[in-house]
Amino acid sequence: MGIDHNYKETTGEISGIKGKLLVTPTLKQNLRYHQRTICSYDEFSPDTVSNRIWIATLRQLLTIKELDKQLKQQTLFLLRMLPPVTPLRVTSQHFNQVKLNRNNRLYGFLLNVCRLIHEQVMPTEEVGVARFMDFTRDERKMAILFENFVRNFYRLEQNTYSVGRERLHWHFSYADTTHQQYLPQMITDISLENEQDKIIIDTKYYIHTLATHFDAEKIHSTNLYQLFSYLMNPRDQSEKARRATGILLYPTIDKEYNLEYRYQEHPIYIRTVNLNTHWTQIAARLKEIIIPSSH
Repeated sequence: MGIDHNYKETTGEISGIKGKLLVTPTLKQNLRYHQRTICSYDEFSPDTVSNRIWIATLRQLLTIKELDKQLKQQTLFLLRMLPPVTPLRVTSQHFNQVKLNRNNRLYGFLLNVCRLIHEQVMPTEEVGVARFMDFTRDERKMAILFENFVRNFYRLEQNTYSVGRERLHWHFSYADTTHQQYLPQMITDISLENEQDKIIIDTKYYIHTLATHFDAEKIHSTNLYQLFSYLMNPRDQSEKARRATGILLYPTIDKEYNLEYRYQEHPIYIRTVNLNTHWTQIAARLKEIIIPSSH
């Protein structure tokens, strides 16, 4: 995929005629004697909101005091390679202006990274110098980041399953249909599915992988209840839904967990992925997790 381009309305003096001829300003400036005109026309330009956000974020990275020297050099090199765009002071509203389509869909991940940087960079008292906040201590933000990372990994790195999020419905009956609106939504973090199998993965992020109760490690009960609800309320009554696999997936940096349970026809796994290892090991672990068990 190349740099995102889009049509942008441009007005200016040109040789000949292009687009819509603006007669009045052309006559006022006596341009017809020089075979030039003022026209308004659409130009296929890289000056899009997405590129403005991206380039503004790269420039913002250069102001971060703690940025690694080599990364700073690479950022400068990248900026020199990119086309000029209108300068932008990025706000959260700019991200909502970007419309992703088939041609620029890969910008989705890039813009998420830009949003993360935008939210975490704080100015300092030094002019032109910023500081990057340590977001790894924010469990909420890290949970969102971990979930998106895992979902996008499976989208890009395997072709056995289709990957997405799934909206489920409570299999409750009610005499008054208005009561339905009070039920909480059920949306899976990651649903993997093909013609034969279905896997529901619920990603969780905690500073400590398991809870501790009287010095004994336990799975977070609310996580297990949530996964159990997903398995008990399938969207359809197909065979693969009735025996769908449920996986609770946690990141860890020290101890790996491989716990296995079963409820009726549903295998239920508790898995971890060690993020403090080489990328190839992380990839191998994530692929291993979705290999169907022999039992």
